[in-house]
Amino acid sequence: MKKIIFLLLISAQLLNGQSLEDLDFGTDSTFEVVSWNIEWFPKNGQVTADSVKTIIQSLAADVYALQEIDDTTLLKQVVSTIPGYSCYFKSTYYGGLAYVYNTNTVQVNEKYEIYTSQPFWNTFPRSPQVLELTFNNEDYVILNNHFKCCGDGTLNTNDPNDEEMRRLSAVTLLKQYIDSLFIDERVIIVGDLNDILTDPTANNVFNSFLNDSDYLFVDFPIALGSSSNFSYPSWPSHLDHILISNELFADFSKPNSWLSCIRIDDYMSSWNAYDNNISDHRPIGLRLQVDPVISNTLEMEPKVKDLIKVMDVLGRETKPKKNTPLFYMYENGSVEKKIVVE
Repeated sequence: MKKIIFLLLISAQLLNGQSLEDLDFGTDSTFEVVSWNIEWFPKNGQVTADSVKTIIQSLAADVYALQEIDDTTLLKQVVSTIPGYSCYFKSTYYGGLAYVYNTNTVQVNEKYEIYTSQPFWNTFPRSPQVLELTFNNEDYVILNNHFKCCGDGTLNTNDPNDEEMRRLSAVTLLKQYIDSLFIDERVIIVGDLNDILTDPTANNVFNSFLNDSDYLFVDFPIALGSSSNFSYPSWPSHLDHILISNELFADFSKPNSWLSCIRIDDYMSSWNAYDNNISDHRPIGLRLQVDPVISNTLEMEPKVKDLIKVMDVLGRETKPKKNTPLFYMYENGSVEKKIVVE
């Protein structure tokens, strides 16, 4: 018993000894996109700035889509001291969106905002920010968002000022935009979307994406899991999401691809230390295995994936069904959303 207690104490000491420099996410063979609401950056002045610099360097992602950047000048200064990284801003009002990206791995082709005119201000209090880029000779489109917050959890479609209705309108317009302009593109929607994926159908603002087999919320397993892994644990709720189009399903199903809510607070003394000095949101990160192009003449032996369980769009475990959108979860961590048609 004494040996067990001693080992537990040693493990606790090792865990507490971790620092922000020990964070790890990006690799040389994957494409990484991290979405992060850095609550009113800088929340605690230079302490926040120094911590964010260390986190960006340690995670080593290719693209960071950031929300709630209050001091853009300070963030520019921070990024300028990180070798190989650059940043892009467009928003000129509070809670600005920003991109930080690795100039050695990412070629930026276009960067702009959409739905910027007055008729869309109610739906998008912060205009979505688009980044079109090339990574490893493949093109991607990323849309960074920060939807309207708050609400009572009930969707009132008769009130355009209802918070849930405003988020529903944002989802509808984003889907229309992608479906009309990026039909065959590798699309990634990210951001603080300020709503949960597991609401009942009547109140779920994400239904149009959830019911379309051409899209997948890759963070859906987090929404179905323990609240300790949520992106906004103080509520607790999982509000930050990453959605991919079907052009990325194959990459996401590869062994080295995964989605994680990055628990930075584990590398600090406590959640309160993270919350007081950096943000009340954890970042979520998508890692996609991007393999070199292989000639079609090569015979490749398919890998067998062991199915763990099947979930419906409301997060309930079920059996495979026809004509119903379902999530198939495999032992290697991959998730497929598909509809078996009769």
